[in-house]
This record gives sequence, structure tokens and C-alpha cells, in this order.
Amino acid sequence: MGKTRTQLQSEKLSIALALARGVSTEACSRFLMAGNPSGFDPDRILAHKFPETTSTYTERDVALYALGIGACGREAVDADELKYVYNENGQEYIEVLPTFAALFIHKTMGTGLNLPGLSYDPKLLLHGQQYIELYKPLPSRGCLDNKISLAGLHDKGKAAILEIETKSYDKMSGQLLCMNRTTLFLRGAGGFSNSSHPYSYTNYPKNQGSAGKIPKTQPFMVYEDCTRPSQALVYRLSGDYNPLHSDPIVAKIAGFSKPILHGLCTLGFAVRAVIKCVCKGDSSKVKCISGKFLLHVYPGETLVTEMWLEGSRVLYQTKLRHCKFIIKNKDLKRMWVMQ
Repeated sequence: MGKTRTQLQSEKLSIALALARGVSTEACSRFLMAGNPSGFDPDRILAHKFPETTSTYTERDVALYALGIGACGREAVDADELKYVYNENGQEYIEVLPTFAALFIHKTMGTGLNLPGLSYDPKLLLHGQQYIELYKPLPSRGCLDNKISLAGLHDKGKAAILEIETKSYDKMSGQLLCMNRTTLFLRGAGGFSNSSHPYSYTNYPKNQGSAGKIPKTQPFMVYEDCTRPSQALVYRLSGDYNPLHSDPIVAKIAGFSKPILHGLCTLGFAVRAVIKCVCKGDSSKVKCISGKFLLHVYPGETLVTEMWLEGSRVLYQTKLRHCKFIIKNKDLKRMWVMQ
């Protein structure tokens, strides 16, 4: 039986969104051809080799990223943030914000989803969590080799959870600079294994990246920051060209009234708040970041980041200003930063 017009239109949208995310045309073709998922073989999954990628950037990219996550948005010559966009006071290089490391996953997203035996609809992909470890300060310009591996795969019945790890090495010295672990929620991609024994694989310590429990006490610090109506259009220039964040038609088809802000952009706003309020402007104190995305943000909305101190960690959550309460597992983001 042939496909209906509606099915064909849905598939065209899926491919457009996938190509915008950087998913290879080969992967998109395989999605179209797959009427049913191919046979699932755990050994093939674990033996799969991901192609390495390269990330090259300059000071211009670093400064553009900083502006994309709101640096100097309140005050053009902000005493804490001018150093991210300008060689202030004779400094030789501009500083790199720690969340800049998240940009190194963009090429991974184009190759890291092509696992044997796993079929998914690209338009149903959700970015669920991001975990970052920083081992050395990122240089203001560089060329990095990214080595990619499978960190986790879980069959949740109606959905699949895919975790991809990206380790980034300085091309010249070979030093490991940072690690990203990206968690993707693939709606409609579950049920690929035995329903009585759903497949679940994790290749990292259980407590690594786990968020602490948000205290019921008043936060130690609260920081309010307004995103600009054009925020997503600026942030996309750092490499995430998904039309969901710029095309009104695509956004409406996806169920939103207008284009939404990138989750990693909101993450950048939250970490900036911690650096300014807790780290006193010293971004080198941030060693580890874990963020969970649960709600969308529209460009122009105001973000409120609440922070609590717990030993060497900062527990915090970010919500929209008009939200009266933060409900457990319903907040926009829950993350922690190691100092």
C-alpha cells in the first residue's frame, strides 16, 4: 500500500529538520527506506565505530558565542563580561566561556545517530540533557579532534534514550580539553528490543552528572536576565541551524506558536548567572556542568536563575519570570557546577 500525502509531507519535514541539524543525507535516506526497524543486535551496537570530527574556531567565534548567550546584554561594557568579547586592559586573548565547549557536539549530531538497528524520526528528536567536563581552559582559537563513543542506549517502550560522548583534544598538543555527554530522547524509536527485557546500556559511572536535590530553603542568590527577541537568530550563528529556532512555519508544525530558543543557549544564560553571582566573574572555577531541559523558552522571555551552595557545588535551576513556582521535574533546567 502506498504512502498517503500526509505521510509524505511528514517525511519531508523530518528530512528537512534532520538536514538542518547536520544529519547526513545517507542517514535520512535510510530513514525513508526503513518501513520497520532493522534487526537489533547489541553486539553490533557496541562494536559500532563513530567517525571522528574536527572543530576549528577563532576569537570571532568565541565572541559571537558570548553575545549569543547574552554576555554584555544588560551593559555593553559589563565589568565581568567584556573580557569575553574584547581584549580588555591589554589582555592578549579574550576569555572563553565554559559552555562554549557544547559547540563541539554539532558535527557529532550529524554522525553520532547512525546506529545499526535503530530507526527514528528526526523531527521527534528532543535534546534532553547535556553534561560537560572541563579539564583545561579552552583557548580563544583552536583546532580540536573530537572522538565519539556510545555512552548509553535505553529502550523505553515508546521512545529510546541515546547518550553520545564526545571527547575533544587539542590537535597540536593532543591534550584532552573537555568532554560532552549529550542525551537525546528519540520519540517513537522505542520497542527495538525484547519487551520483557528492554535493552539498557550505560558506559559511565552511575553518579556522574547526577543533579543534586534542589533545597526547599530560600536560594543563596537569584539572578534575572532577559533574552532578546533576536536571541535565537544570534545564537544559531554559532552552528545550530535547526529551523525550529528561526522558521515560523517549522515552529508551528512542531507545535509552537513561534520559533523557540535553543536549549544550549538557555544553558549558557544559566551558567553565566552562576559565574557572575557565585564565581565573582571567574569562569575558570567552573569544572563541570550538568543540565536537564524540560520546558521551552521563547526569545524575549525573562529567565530567573536560583542558586544554592552545597559544599563545592552550586545547585541551581532556571525558570521563566512569570512562573510562580518551580515544581519538581517540571523546571526548565536543573544543573550543577563544580568549583
